[in-house]
Amino acid sequence: MEQKMSGHETILLVIDAQESFRQRDYWDGALAPAYIERQQSLIDGAAAHGIPAIQIFHVDGGGPFSESSGFVKTLAPLRIAPEATFRKSRHSALVGSGLDVWLTKNGVRRIIVSGIRTEQCCETTTRHASDLGYQVDYVGEATLTFPMTDAAGRTWSAGEIRGRTELVLSGRFARIATVEQALAGREEQLAA
Repeated sequence: MEQKMSGHETILLVIDAQESFRQRDYWDGALAPAYIERQQSLIDGAAAHGIPAIQIFHVDGGGPFSESSGFVKTLAPLRIAPEATFRKSRHSALVGSGLDVWLTKNGVRRIIVSGIRTEQCCETTTRHASDLGYQVDYVGEATLTFPMTDAAGRTWSAGEIRGRTELVLSGRFARIATVEQALAGREEQLAA
């Protein structure tokens, strides 16, 4: 029988929730408020449950994701007091950032994934974490992405991309959870 996870065995990842995205031409300010509300609820709920928040920033050598740009900082108006902060230059937060070592050192067994972009860094980190043996809750409502056009010329809405991501992750790489379900932990899944 699986034991209840403690806050110390569970962490919240807030991936790439940074001002860099506002500088991109695909930024859609109309999509941000719902994401920010759910992301903040998840951050605040994690703090109330004793679940450490880990902040991840994406950095690269040029443009708005470079350290020198001044945009590699928390997306306003989000408020977060992270237990630790890591910088990555790959899609997975577990590659080259030191996060993997930190998780092992701190006995983490369960990861709650949130942040920007739904189908890129959030999905990639989820798959990677699952392959490494972590229990993962993917909180799609606390992720943000933007419409994309495929090679055939079809434009996929942010909602369609989120739905597709949740479809391919569900039951294979993660439990798809609401903010409230992720904060309640794995007990809900075991009761189902």
